[in-house]
Formats: sequence, C-alpha cells, structure tokens
Amino acid sequence: MQQTGSCFIRVHGYNEIMNPDDPLGFVDEVHGPVVDIACRRLPPLHQALCAMFDHERFTFEVHQHLDEKKVRAITLHRTSGLKRGQPVYDMGGPLEVPVAPSCLGRLVDLFGSPLDGGAPLEAEQMRRIIAPPPPISETSVSAGILETGIKVIDLLCPFVKGGKTGLFGGAGVGKTVLIMEFMHAIVHLHQGVSVFAGVGERIREGHELWHEMLAAGVMPRTLMVFGQMDESPGVRFRIGLSALTYAEYLRDRLSAEVLFLMDNIFRFVQAGSEISGLLGRMPATVGYQPTLMSEVAELQERIISTKQGNITAVEAVYVPADDMTDPAVSAILSHIDTTVILSRDQAAKGIYPAVDPLQSMSRVLDKAYVGPRHYDVATNVRGHLARYRELEDIIAMLGFEALSEVDRRIVLRARRLQRYLTQPFHVVTEHTGIPGTSVPLSATLRDCEAILEGTYDSMPEDAFYMKGALE
Repeated sequence: MQQTGSCFIRVHGYNEIMNPDDPLGFVDEVHGPVVDIACRRLPPLHQALCAMFDHERFTFEVHQHLDEKKVRAITLHRTSGLKRGQPVYDMGGPLEVPVAPSCLGRLVDLFGSPLDGGAPLEAEQMRRIIAPPPPISETSVSAGILETGIKVIDLLCPFVKGGKTGLFGGAGVGKTVLIMEFMHAIVHLHQGVSVFAGVGERIREGHELWHEMLAAGVMPRTLMVFGQMDESPGVRFRIGLSALTYAEYLRDRLSAEVLFLMDNIFRFVQAGSEISGLLGRMPATVGYQPTLMSEVAELQERIISTKQGNITAVEAVYVPADDMTDPAVSAILSHIDTTVILSRDQAAKGIYPAVDPLQSMSRVLDKAYVGPRHYDVATNVRGHLARYRELEDIIAMLGFEALSEVDRRIVLRARRLQRYLTQPFHVVTEHTGIPGTSVPLSATLRDCEAILEGTYDSMPEDAFYMKGALE
C-alpha cells in the first residue's frame, strides 16, 4: 500500500516511512554496503532508514554515530543506484516483519517478503526483529527431554525441551540432513511447528532443502526464512533475528511446540565480523570482532520458553578446521544445553548419523532428569564404545586374538552397538531407497539392554546396521 501526502508510505512487509515530505538526511558517502548519512537529527542505533530510487526502496540499519550530524549504516540491499545527496527517510524504529498464522508453509526473506512465488503475507501484526527477551517472571524452566526418534540422540545426548542444541562439525558430515530429520520429528511426533533460518545459504542448497521439505510432507507446518550467501552482510547478520521473531510469534500465538533451526550460526558470526571490519573496528582474537560475545548472546538469550509455549533450538555450527577451541565456537558453546559432535571419522566408517558418542553430551543426561534406567544404559553403552576405541590400535597391530576373553566380549558388543546406533532417515529416503524409521526411546533402551546382556551375541553385525528397533 502506498499513500502520498503528509501521512506515510508503506511497502508491503516493511516499516512505514515517517514524514516523506521531511527527509531525515541525505546520503553523504557510499562504500560498498556501508553508507554514511548526513542527518538533520540523529537517529538511535539500530534504527531502520530508507531511500527511494526508481520506485525501489533501499533499507539501511544504523550501526554507528560518527559525530553529532552523521551516522554510518549498513545497507540491507544492493547499493547500485545509490548516489550522494539522495534523501534518506526515517522508518520510525528498528526493522519490522509481518507475522500471521498463515506464515506457515511459506518461504520468505529478511523482510517477510515471499521467495516462493506466492502472495504477500497478510500481516496480523508487525513485529520488530530487535526486541528484548521476555521478563524472567514470564519464562518457564525446561520440562524434561524432547524425543526425536533418533536413537543415538535420544540415548546419549537427549534434547532439552525448551533448550538449545548445537550440531558441531566440519563441512560434509551431515549437519543439514540431521536438521531436516529434526524438523520431520517435531511435526510428526509432537504436532509442533518449525522455523528454519538459512543464514548465508547457497541458493542451490536452499532450493533443494525447500523441495525436500515439500517431498517429506513437513512444509505445511514449517516456515523457512532465508538470507542468501550473495546478499549484504547486514542481511546475513539479521536473518537469525528475523526468523526468531517468527518463532516467538508462533510460540505466543499458537502455544505450540516450536522448533527453531539455524543453518549455520557460524555464518552469523562471520557476517558480524564483516560488519565490524566495515565499520572500522579493531579486530580481536583470531581476527573476530571485539563484540563477538555480546552479539552471540543477543541472539541466544531470546531463544527461551515462556508459559505460552516452548522454543527448542537446534543450531548447526561449522567448526573451522575441526578446532573446537575456536573463539566463535567457544562463544556459542557457552549457551548450549546439548552438544552433538559430528565426527568425520564416523562418517568415513559409514556410521550415519555421524554422531561421536563419546564427545557428545547433554546436561539432562542425569538420573534426576532421565531416571536411573536411561542413565545406566547410556553410561554402559558409552563405556563399551570407549573401551572399544582404546583397543582399536591393539587389534590393528596384534589382531583380535590378542585380547582377553572379557575384552573380546566387550568389543563384539560395542561393534553391534555402534551399528545399532545408525539409522535411516525419512528425509533422504528418495536418495537412499531405504525407508526412514523413527524409534521410541523405550525401544532404544530395551534393545541396548539386550545387546549389553548378550541376547544378540549370535546375530551377525550386519543385522544391526541401518535398522530401526530390533523387535
């Protein structure tokens, strides 16, 4: 909707332009995605500004006050067409997105504009993407574990309902496929909704993911928000907050179990580092921005459950050079409840999902949360797998016969457990030809107890590979 005169101009899905006859200021300099604006009055930080050119709108976000009459902003669009002296208008506040229950099933960009070729979202209300977290009085504590139907996750590193889970791994170890399976689980097991934030996604990957979600039948209960790799760093930096705004709305409006997924949060950190360099800030440790910790916290502290509903977050985290001590990885780890480490060694052995059972952990894997039976089974499984890993070098050098009778038994059962914890996924059935399976936690505990007790010692190891429950 556009209305001229002294009221306002509104483009669908965007903030209003305040006083179009009275611009806030004028473009002074343009350096790539950075724009310096000479202002008649100084706007606050994070204020959304815009300029009109050839019936197209350029949106900026204020990131720095240079002096009493000049601000430095990051563009949220391409900058071709901008020129010095162009009038810049105030949009009245931080960036807003249109929210409504009809957003489910849609593919949108940072501004809530459709990317799927469909009609624009009919906004029930407009919500600011930069907002404080709910007050402590309205938050709720985690209510146990969230079953996913994935054996190795539910057994060894269970998700905290209303908590944050990090999928840590290098390139090509299966983070995105695992995220897709979580989306399938939340829709089919918990009748919840999913919000997917594609931070710096390649266009090809986003297109494939969208069509795979349609084929898997989970898109009607899913919203996908994409900030693509070729867009401004300002878009990649804010796309997570935009998607989180939708997740908060669905939590409050539908009182549903909301799964919030980010792929990949490391690209959010990279975008922040790029913006920091563009603004002229001195880099800190390993070249990261000095505001790394506060920027990660700004996003993470809003992922919270309230009395209206839960937001459970799953965040894919690229680990540079597989180095878990990287400052960006450490900053993210400090907010995580469940750590799922995806191992290249596991993937090389054909163990999928490639979860490292010895490094992955969860704060709720405790008798007080999961009960003594689950805790004891998980501890025994992890103990068998740890002993097998210790003996692998001896087996390679001296052979299996060099082991004691007790160690032989442990190794044989550990190998069966290792293969049992593999699982075919629903979302890749088209590619593998193997029907996906979902295994209840009770069945996983029963099967692992039987393997540990020797019930299946006579079965060949191949009988455990890429199967669901044993009975």
